[in-house]
Amino acid sequence: MRQVVVFDAADLGAESAFWAGLLGGRVFSDDTWHSVVDAAGEWRIGVQLAPGHVPPDWPDGAPQQVHLDLHVEDARAAHEQATALGARLLQPAADLGSEEGHQVYADPAGHPFCIGWGHPSKESLAAFVARSS
Repeated sequence: MRQVVVFDAADLGAESAFWAGLLGGRVFSDDTWHSVVDAAGEWRIGVQLAPGHVPPDWPDGAPQQVHLDLHVEDARAAHEQATALGARLLQPAADLGSEEGHQVYADPAGHPFCIGWGHPSKESLAAFVARSS
């Protein structure tokens, strides 16, 4: 079984290029569907044509249905990359230089996502799961 997050978007090119740029991948496309595949060949994001797509107004308006959390080592570099690719900052962190935090963004189609830092590493999480099993 494979799990892939799929975003609806009126502009397939802008949406898929954004996620490919942020995740370091490539876009495979047809007229109504784009797949974002990372450098390791893993399918990471799907983008489906939805001509009438209306983005959520989150965090202060109509709630979203789903959002991604991207955990990074360098929050400033991730912020620069995301905004250069077309993200809009929706909710800034109190201190981008703090040990732990997150900022809320919208991708080009308006889907919200967070960039977080200082959270447990993949190894720490795996150790926690192993201890808790």
